[in-house]
Amino acid sequence: MIRILGIDPGSRITGYGIVEMRGNQAVNVANGCIHITDAKLAGKLRQIHDAVQQLIDEFQPHESAIESVFVHRNADSALKLGQARGSAITVLAVNGLDVFEYSPAVIKKSVVGRGNAAKEQVQHMIRAILGVREELQADAADALAVALCHAHSRNLPAPMAQLRRSRRRWR
Repeated sequence: MIRILGIDPGSRITGYGIVEMRGNQAVNVANGCIHITDAKLAGKLRQIHDAVQQLIDEFQPHESAIESVFVHRNADSALKLGQARGSAITVLAVNGLDVFEYSPAVIKKSVVGRGNAAKEQVQHMIRAILGVREELQADAADALAVALCHAHSRNLPAPMAQLRRSRRRWR
């Protein structure tokens, strides 16, 4: 059994999803969103840090995965997203977790079968794969998709793992 914490970082909303792999079966342990309310940058980063730390303390994940930055048209948005990711990656690393990074296209391809899938398709497939009956917030579904992407790619042999081409490990 392995427990994976997936994170969909954001400067206003950071999604999280925790899945547990029991053999080949994925189980939804928890999911949700961290709503960032502080107006100042330092406060926002502290909120992300504290919330991710609380998730680690409560759920004791074995591994973690995070969505990589995609190129924004707006440089300021990309910078804010990078800062949010940095806050989450730091707390994961400080807690001794390996942090794996996946691009949005690889995550969507892993879950839906197409790298350009719409958010609604990701939500639908996450609900189907994990047997979730209630509606999922988009950021929580994305975070569960990150965790599932890592779960699906973690044991593949390197030459066969197309997912590993865009996967980076921070440690």
